[in-house]
Amino acid sequence: MRRVWLILMTMMSLACAAQVSTDSVVTPPSSYDYFFLEAICERQRGNDDAAFDLLKHCIEINPNAAEAYFFIAQYYNSLRQQDQALACLEKAYELSPENSTYTETLAQAYTGAQQFDKAIDVFEALLTRESDRDDVLAILYELYQRTDQLERAIDALERIEKLDGKSERLTMAKSNLYTRLGNKKAAVAEMKSLADQYPNDLNYRVMYGDALLQNDMKKQALDIFQSVLKEEPGNVQAQLSLIGYYAAEGDMKKADEMNERVLLNENVEPGIRLEIMRREAINSLQNGGDSTRILQLFHRVLAMPQADAEMALMCATYMKMREMPKDSIDQMYERVLQMAPDNSYARLQLVASAWDNEQLDKVVDLCKAARQYNPEDMAFYYYQGFAYYRQDDYDNALDAFQNGVNVITEDSNPDLASDFYEVMGELLYRKGQIRDAFAAYDSCLVWKADKISCLNNYAYYLSELGEQLDRAEQMSYKTIKAEPKNATYLDTYAWILFKQGRYAEAKIYMDQTLQNDPETSAVVLEHAGDIYAKCNDMQQALIFWQQALDKASDDSEIKDQRKQTLIKKIKLKKYIKE
Repeated sequence: MRRVWLILMTMMSLACAAQVSTDSVVTPPSSYDYFFLEAICERQRGNDDAAFDLLKHCIEINPNAAEAYFFIAQYYNSLRQQDQALACLEKAYELSPENSTYTETLAQAYTGAQQFDKAIDVFEALLTRESDRDDVLAILYELYQRTDQLERAIDALERIEKLDGKSERLTMAKSNLYTRLGNKKAAVAEMKSLADQYPNDLNYRVMYGDALLQNDMKKQALDIFQSVLKEEPGNVQAQLSLIGYYAAEGDMKKADEMNERVLLNENVEPGIRLEIMRREAINSLQNGGDSTRILQLFHRVLAMPQADAEMALMCATYMKMREMPKDSIDQMYERVLQMAPDNSYARLQLVASAWDNEQLDKVVDLCKAARQYNPEDMAFYYYQGFAYYRQDDYDNALDAFQNGVNVITEDSNPDLASDFYEVMGELLYRKGQIRDAFAAYDSCLVWKADKISCLNNYAYYLSELGEQLDRAEQMSYKTIKAEPKNATYLDTYAWILFKQGRYAEAKIYMDQTLQNDPETSAVVLEHAGDIYAKCNDMQQALIFWQQALDKASDDSEIKDQRKQTLIKKIKLKKYIKE
């Protein structure tokens, strides 16, 4: 009997039916049978605690009930009491060794506990009754390898062969095991038998040659490879094997020649060609090989029909790692986009290159195209928005960032998402959409609560409006804690304190601002003058106001209204609230 499930389910159905049937007379079950069937019914209903208690009671009634031990082991396992679970499975197997389910479950438990020798013994016992179990033999093969019993692993493979017949997979596995055992003759004989069995399959003959080469029978291996190529000059497997042969002989010139022959073989699968080219490129990078030869190889291969853009992308990567001229690298990335316009990596490389070269129109065009092929990639909205921003095209910049916000998800990069909202806040504030700007800043801080630049700007704008000054002070304080010598952040904090009427504290932070700001702006100098005026140091306040006016006169971005206010402060020698 391999499984007890059908019997148990039948017993359970009968037990449950017996509880509700009053129409027939039945023989009362024994005490054990009654409680065991109750346990199965509770298990079926999902009442695991009740089932567990009932099974323990069953064992108390009948300590030799294999099925009770088997089922209670599952509960111990779910409670992570593996030792007790394993002990129960061992007891079930001891009491009923002919039960295949108990046997197989115990063997698997031993394997999970890494008690491989015990697992092997139980699986072998199972095979004495069920010798046709190739799945069990496959497990034994793995266990014998893990316990370094290679000869027994070979025996397991041979038993599988008797059931399923000879195959490439089994033969290669046996040959490798013989090689590990140092039995070169047997390792080669295995592969020869496969080649002899299928004489018209040249690839099996090549595999025989590989076994010869692997076992130091190089001359015989070469003869095999050459004989295959004589029959079929374009045989890829033989060409690949010859590369290994020449490399083993140290003849790198011939190995390179054969590499090129394989790369330019139209019958080579793209994946193989790609792997060979990758190996060539890595070898060149690691050993300082001739980059000219590698580039020539890339270009010759790329002249052939391409299934995808992977080869061109690899070429661009190689050129980049070799620090070749950026124009040449960009041309290769453009070739990638010609073959695969949805390749976001290549497009981002081109965007970054255009950005570095101040080619803002090109950045915009590349990002526009990306929105067609990669509409969910936030990076392109980001670059496009900043390119417009750098061109003072604030409307299009805002549109790009707002479109980018629409593709933000809960899995988006927090740094990038917060950047989007922060820049949106700046643009909206610049356009006079104050409430929308503050909403964008709030979203930025949701994504990254410690975004220092956002905290500073948000706090400053609130102070300018005279709104939520306590919140503004808290946000600004975080910035100077993070960067205590940043003059911009110190000025913001000093100004907020001034707005709160905390003039003496404001003066302390303004002095720190001036100490850390070698090129003080007109705005900061005016703030300094206002703070000193409120601290009753009008002489120094006038000096700061005059310096602010001098700088404001040279700054076209300072509004005339502000200049006029400065003039009034100096003339009247007093602070004037704007």
